[in-house]
Amino acid sequence: MKRAVRTLVGAAGLTRFVCLVVVLTVVGLLPWLSGRDPALTVLRARSAEQEATPEALAAIRDDLGLGAGPLSLLGSWASGLLRGDLGTSWVSGTDVLPSIISGFQVSLGLMGAAFTIALLLACALVAPVLVRGRGSAGAFAAMLAAVPEFLLATVALLVCGVWLGWLPTSGWAGPEYLVLPAIALGVPAGGLLGRLVADALPAVLDERWVELWRGAGVSRARVSAAALRRVLPPLVPQFGMVAVGLTGGAVPVETVFSVPGIGRTALGAAKSQDLPLLQGSVLALLALGLVAGALAALARRRLLGPALRDAGLTLPAVRPVRSHPAVPLALAALLLVTIGWGLLRDPYAVDTTTRLLAPSWAHPLGTDGLGRDVLARLGHGAASTVGTAAAVCALSLLVALALGFLPGVAAGAADIANALPPVIVGILVAAAAGPGTGGAALAVALISWPPLAAHSAALAQEVRASTFLTAQRAIGASPLWILTRHVLPSVAAPVTRHAVLRLPGIALALASLGFLGLGAQPPTPEWGLLLDESRAYVERAPWAALAPAVALALLAGLAVSSAAFAEGRRGRKSGRSTQNSKGPKGSKSGKKMTKEAPVGV
Repeated sequence: MKRAVRTLVGAAGLTRFVCLVVVLTVVGLLPWLSGRDPALTVLRARSAEQEATPEALAAIRDDLGLGAGPLSLLGSWASGLLRGDLGTSWVSGTDVLPSIISGFQVSLGLMGAAFTIALLLACALVAPVLVRGRGSAGAFAAMLAAVPEFLLATVALLVCGVWLGWLPTSGWAGPEYLVLPAIALGVPAGGLLGRLVADALPAVLDERWVELWRGAGVSRARVSAAALRRVLPPLVPQFGMVAVGLTGGAVPVETVFSVPGIGRTALGAAKSQDLPLLQGSVLALLALGLVAGALAALARRRLLGPALRDAGLTLPAVRPVRSHPAVPLALAALLLVTIGWGLLRDPYAVDTTTRLLAPSWAHPLGTDGLGRDVLARLGHGAASTVGTAAAVCALSLLVALALGFLPGVAAGAADIANALPPVIVGILVAAAAGPGTGGAALAVALISWPPLAAHSAALAQEVRASTFLTAQRAIGASPLWILTRHVLPSVAAPVTRHAVLRLPGIALALASLGFLGLGAQPPTPEWGLLLDESRAYVERAPWAALAPAVALALLAGLAVSSAAFAEGRRGRKSGRSTQNSKGPKGSKSGKKMTKEAPVGV
């Protein structure tokens, strides 16, 4: 076993190192990938008024050593890194390290506040499940997870900062500046974490040990704590990934509130091609991802205790949540009617005399800043937004299920990929392929699989360490039989539900890239562009921004409630077929071993 652990750690460490080198190399090649003259970009960043004469560009090339080529620059940066020197900013001429430390401290403070809000919201979503002992379809939590962070940030800024004057609207000068950005980041994250925990709890609360503990007079609080400890191990990596995402993925929110965090620092460095500052920012985010991954793995092992080592785990039996068919049908009908109605209209017709009109019969969702019909643009943008998000989600699920059975590779690559903000990956992809829907989809696909792969790897490891599979091996079951009949079905179902929950988040990531000009380009009616175009006048015409935001929330509710309904139907059919096969008295072989107390309790 110790040898296996060493092999696993070695594989994960090697994967982390290789991925780290690849990412830093690609970042170092950014000026050459973009096809733009880095000397011209740096000159424009230093002084927009200075004329780009051949002499001025030659002086910048000599000053930065651009004539030596990208490999020489990478080599000198790496040698300086070994001495603790991150280099000098190409634009400001100052040392990079103080800027990185300052931005990192701001982002960590914002992450801590946002993560606290996310945990509080997750507890509020999980509490009804603990009280009732049964779950729900999770449509409300999924809708919270689908709220666009940058739109929530804009609305919070207007309502709490401008209209009511309760809190500051920009900058970073004290704890009060944390509140609005933390709420904008914490609400979607809390919806995601709350749904993941609530999805796993019903199966545990249905186990025999819960009934025995309650019959013995054990307090509800202690039973709830034990149930949470039982479901948290495979989800602990998700908490670490959310924390990392709140640090580096907060670029849109940091942009709205002018927060000088590490994500905004990296974005500015990438746009000005300030290579040393960009490399230092990415390195700091990658280091955070590695630390968070190691802490999550340690916490998970502590929660599992010796059961993982001794192959003594007993996993909760799958208990699908029954969802009433009226919920997904109503959401689907509303979305289809809205999209179908919009497809009958022209999304590109410009009429400046009707700009920013309120909803009416002629324009059911109003008009935007150019007088274009919002309903038409919403309907025509559904195919590109939802279709692209679904394709990326399906690809991420397949990659996650494949890597879940290679825990060393999955853990190492996931830590690196999850630490990269979608915006930075979008910039790198756009530099090579140009901005557009395809480039945005590729960028999101490159960083959307780590949470699913971490969930898949954690579940696969626990299934393989279960006492039931130990018995299967003892009676001579082949590895292929165990994999296809026991391990894969046990892993695929919860990871697929997790992927469905991530679908709106993937659509949001695409929207975020569109919001920053790295995705679909105008006048394409993509939902991210609709949010970006309407943000400037959200105070005067909120309907233009609320339409795509509500559509994303309805999409999230539809995806989760449909998955819950389909899973519930399969569970009922399976239950009926099992009872019929048992006969009048039942069969001992069909019984699950669920009498054990939770691991480590």
